[in-house]
Amino acid sequence: MARKTKFHFNPETLSYEKVETTTWGIVKKVGLHLLTSLFSGAIFFFIFIWLVESPEEKQLSSENARMKMQYKLMERRIGDLQSILSDLQQRDDNLYRVVFQADPIPYEVRRSSIGNKNRYEEFADMSNSSLLIETAQQIDDLSKQTYIQSQSYDELVKLAKQNKLRLEHLPAIQPILNKDLRRVASGFGVRIDPIYRRPKMHQGMDFTAPTGTHIFATGNGQVVQAGWQQGYGNAVKINHGFGYETLYGHMNKIKVRSGQRVTRGDVIGEVGNTGKSTGPHLHYEVRYQGKPVNPQNYYFLDLSPEQYDEMVQLSQNAGQVFD
Repeated sequence: MARKTKFHFNPETLSYEKVETTTWGIVKKVGLHLLTSLFSGAIFFFIFIWLVESPEEKQLSSENARMKMQYKLMERRIGDLQSILSDLQQRDDNLYRVVFQADPIPYEVRRSSIGNKNRYEEFADMSNSSLLIETAQQIDDLSKQTYIQSQSYDELVKLAKQNKLRLEHLPAIQPILNKDLRRVASGFGVRIDPIYRRPKMHQGMDFTAPTGTHIFATGNGQVVQAGWQQGYGNAVKINHGFGYETLYGHMNKIKVRSGQRVTRGDVIGEVGNTGKSTGPHLHYEVRYQGKPVNPQNYYFLDLSPEQYDEMVQLSQNAGQVFD
């Protein structure tokens, strides 16, 4: 079949002229087609590479997403453990060490971070390096604080062994059966006087209970007062030694006498409504070296940590007291 002759219109001569096909023209045309094909192929290749993941890339992406989720769960768990440890640290400083009259552990000692930052260099070249380093730092800090708290408990155990007799005499339980905690009426601190309707210092804790409810000695000691006392009605005062005294007021009945020795848990009387009182309750005080101290710091033998926390919340009631 003969090649078809091509013509093009010449606007200068206003006539159609025959197109002459040259070797250079053929080369240019073929080259242009090749370049266009290569360019289109390259664009398609890069689009495919960027937008379409290979099976290996899909697996890596899935593992990366799963790893990030695991880190988030780990971070949340670390936060929960830090909260628990912080609670133990507060109890240690404000409760256990108070009992043994030991100095609290300084904040800068508890919260100091591990100084050697070079220990995390191995994570620098890894993917998600900042996340790995942050998590490692949190775990290290938590481990250090846990170690310090463990050392503190070892010290407290030694103090307990050295102060066995003192522990037996400390006022270390609540004066009435109160594990449901519903009978804490008001705690230590400034409260509203029920008679004069003005703020006053409340030097103990009030426990509401039915008349006749048993009252217990909170530590070993000797009764130094058993009878009527102005403002407190029928009251008992126990000297526990080691600088501690407890006072139990507004009793209905007194079941001990002055000079009698008592043991922690002995029944010393019954809840009543005598003296300056607006309802049946027990007013309980703890005094150290003659000065009233907060009784909530001395219930460590008969309350679980959860009950202790609840008791603290209830005792912070800033409303009206019963005496």
